Amino acid sequence: MATRNRTEVTEFFLLGLSSWAEMQPVIFGVVLAMYLVALMGNALLVIVALSDPKLQTPMYFLLSQLSFIDMFLTTITVPQMLVHTLSVNRIISFNCCMIQLFCFMAVGSMEGHLLAAMAYDRYVAICDPLRYSAIISRGLCLRITLTSWVVVSLNSLLYSVLVTRLTFCGNQVTHFFCDITPLLKLSCTRPVVNEMLIFTEGVAVVVSPFFFILGSYARIAVAIARTHSVAALRKALSTCSSHILVVLLLYGSVIYMYLRPSSSYDLDQDRQVAMFYTVVTPMLNPLIYSLRNQEVKGALRRLFRKLCISRNFQPGSQHEHFSNICSPSP
Repeated sequence: MATRNRTEVTEFFLLGLSSWAEMQPVIFGVVLAMYLVALMGNALLVIVALSDPKLQTPMYFLLSQLSFIDMFLTTITVPQMLVHTLSVNRIISFNCCMIQLFCFMAVGSMEGHLLAAMAYDRYVAICDPLRYSAIISRGLCLRITLTSWVVVSLNSLLYSVLVTRLTFCGNQVTHFFCDITPLLKLSCTRPVVNEMLIFTEGVAVVVSPFFFILGSYARIAVAIARTHSVAALRKALSTCSSHILVVLLLYGSVIYMYLRPSSSYDLDQDRQVAMFYTVVTPMLNPLIYSLRNQEVKGALRRLFRKLCISRNFQPGSQHEHFSNICSPSP
């Protein structure tokens, strides 16, 4: 590797999603629209899952946590990107960059762990339905969630600390946020330790949930094949199709982005892929779960009906005023 001049880096310059000045207003409008849709859709799912009496089950508790993660994931990166898109000053301090790296890696990894927990929930519901209530509980889901947070936080802290120990030969980050791949690319020497960590401990923490999900669905497929029932197959597909689609959207981009040597990184292309799993996927997740899930659609209808009724009959409303006028005096 060619020797590059070493510099003391105290801040980074984020190049953004595109270097074309004429594209910045278009990027701003499109990304802002997707960000607002992602926030509103996921917030609505959280409200419905936590408030509707018919959705007080472990599965929908996990779904609410997934929606919270999606809101957090987009908020870590998108607001800063929107500001930088219309600004000449795209500088982020070294410490803020490391904090953003830590938060992004922790929250992104947590999404995979939640999807694995949801896959286990579906496995028990399909393969052992009589014991579902005894095995899966809200307390178990809460323990899984808290344990996963501890694991992904320690993993992200380790990555962040190792990145801070790198010697950088430049401060221009070919990205719209501080991600690990463009930061490794700025290293004066090949970051062998970091790459080894990605392919060992990183695989264990980030990709192991994906293999757990594959194993869960393999056992579901075997169980359904033994029944020789078309009805059981249809029920399993209707139960799991939304989850499978979300898993494919997430891990398809994550595996492409991170599980390859830094020498093969194409940072221009990686920025577009990163936009997909930081904005597009969180925007699509609530649409997938609401459009393909009859229980969620029913809960949304009940919520909107409740809001309309409360608005029509709130104290001092015009409806109540006319009712008082029309009612006979005692």
